[in-house]
Amino acid sequence: MMEFELNRDTVRFIVDKAHEFHGKDDVSFEEEPEVADEFWSGQVTADFSGDPYYQELKTTIDDLEPDQQVSLVALMWLGRGDFSMHEWPEALKNAGESWTAHTADYLIGTSLLADYLEEGLQQFQVAQSE
Repeated sequence: MMEFELNRDTVRFIVDKAHEFHGKDDVSFEEEPEVADEFWSGQVTADFSGDPYYQELKTTIDDLEPDQQVSLVALMWLGRGDFSMHEWPEALKNAGESWTAHTADYLIGTSLLADYLEEGLQQFQVAQSE
């Protein structure tokens, strides 16, 4: 059975905050980031630094330990369909290799973040019930 190391309540809190932030009329991204780099992070921060929804979401993700941020990225990729449940270890490995200090903005810049995280959690629930 695949194990999920991140607290599900924390993920659900992030899902709620992502819905709040991405649901605002003035929040849009021209394209989603491929990597969590300093340029992308600086652009997102400049655009939304005064937004309390952005700040709360960013702070919540930044406050996670790096291994928890890695799990969150892998969960998003799972929910997005980049990996299957059988590929969970590979998703974690790839997320670990791509982790940077800008991971929060990489996640926030994914406009369907909340939906992807919910789908990833659902896949874990299904796998655990089998």
